[in-house]
Amino acid sequence: MKKIDRRTFLRRAGASAATIAAGAYLSPYAAAAVSDNTATAPANDTPPRTPAGTVTADGNSMTSRPEDNGLARVNPHMGWTMHFYSNILDNYGSKLDPADTLDDFPGLSTVYLRVPWAFVEPEEGRFVWELLDTPAQRWIDKGCMVAFRISAMESWLYSATPEWVFEAGAAGYDVDGHYKEPEYDDPIFLAKVEAFVSAMAERYDGKAHVAFVDIGHYGMWGEGHTVMTSPVHGHTWGIETQKRMIDLYLRHFRRTQLCISDDFAGHNAPGSRFPITDYAFERGVTIRDDSILVQPYPDSWYHSEMAQLFWPTMPVILEHEHYGNAIKRGSWDKDLLLKSVEDYHASYMSIHWWPRILLEENRDIIDRINRRLGYRLAAESITWPARVARGEEFEITSAWRNTGVAPCYDGGWPCYTIKDSADGIVSVLVDETLDVRTLEVAAEGKATATHSTRRFRIAPRYADRAGTFFRACRAGDYEIYFSVGQRNGTPVYRLPYSGDDGHKRYLLGKITITE
Repeated sequence: MKKIDRRTFLRRAGASAATIAAGAYLSPYAAAAVSDNTATAPANDTPPRTPAGTVTADGNSMTSRPEDNGLARVNPHMGWTMHFYSNILDNYGSKLDPADTLDDFPGLSTVYLRVPWAFVEPEEGRFVWELLDTPAQRWIDKGCMVAFRISAMESWLYSATPEWVFEAGAAGYDVDGHYKEPEYDDPIFLAKVEAFVSAMAERYDGKAHVAFVDIGHYGMWGEGHTVMTSPVHGHTWGIETQKRMIDLYLRHFRRTQLCISDDFAGHNAPGSRFPITDYAFERGVTIRDDSILVQPYPDSWYHSEMAQLFWPTMPVILEHEHYGNAIKRGSWDKDLLLKSVEDYHASYMSIHWWPRILLEENRDIIDRINRRLGYRLAAESITWPARVARGEEFEITSAWRNTGVAPCYDGGWPCYTIKDSADGIVSVLVDETLDVRTLEVAAEGKATATHSTRRFRIAPRYADRAGTFFRACRAGDYEIYFSVGQRNGTPVYRLPYSGDDGHKRYLLGKITITE
């Protein structure tokens, strides 16, 4: 049988390529869409939702003023970090059942795992990742994040650095028989640290569920200071040692946010700029302060000025003192805890105690902190037309604020999604003129709104000699939702409103599409 090409076949069949392109040959579904654009929409399979705010009408204009529900929002690069391991393995996740991921703790976004190096690599090259991956997966399964610190020096463990490192020839210093501090400049020590960090990075670097990694192989508890040990054994280290450790981590963790303790600059040295923190900042390494409310006022913290360099471009992490210890010491102050978030423009705050005790005794301030911690994307008003003609231009006007203390570091764009009664997506309209990364950060209640007016078309027509073309879009009555996320309309951020469709889109109100 002689082969013929497609064009010859169509010509013999009585159809030309042009008539096919013009729509003379259509599937039954496409034909229905063209010939009956007012066909009945699918039956309503979804329960009614409460709009995000009160809607007012002015002629053909509808305006919603979404009402903040005051609830915590879990979003990227922010939230409460749960100390599942706070150096000691019992503190503070050991009382939780395997299925208990503290879903009742508002704003919890990250499980934090801080353990001695010796626990993770007890023998050279033999890693106990199970110690980290077990709690991590409990929270990852719930859509949360994980963060790590591996330390080389602890006050409660004689050798946080594995003994095999010293047996290989690395130098170290005994501290009154209580613990052993490695010589941080020793080439054997550094080679063993590098091998460990390389293995850790191979496992965790760049993974979507890893929020940050502390540079923890220097100083007591990995905090970057030797104030408790140097006076005893007489050895001190300088900025070149600290730089070397930062560079070591940077060689391997190239895609994950790294962090140093503010104590790299001195545990109680006030000031805004230090050579070592400048060095870290220039390389994309952020800071954390592990000393919030360790001391009573006025020494509740020392380095909020230091944070001013970092927070505009990187999340700042705070850790309050072990809550029970702060209560005993008289240093706990709820209002100061909130003030630390304000002063540091913090994106993360710790849960540094038995979590439900902390929550039960501090729920009021936790709720207040959640309304400020990190970023909080708020739509002040959104105006859209009640009726729009398919293919014709129309405007959506909006005003947005960031009511948190930090920027939305990844940025994103408002999107307006039109849906039918069965939650089917009818049209996706992204405002690419407004990146929420640029929203002003200010004191509570002081942020200036950013206004945007964007023109859109739904199913625009394309005219050609061969005909007029447009995608199928039925006229009818629909609902319009708003969200913030990727340029392609994929929602990313949870917003503080009711009316969520389960996919981070929030109901504005009604809209009618006409012929």
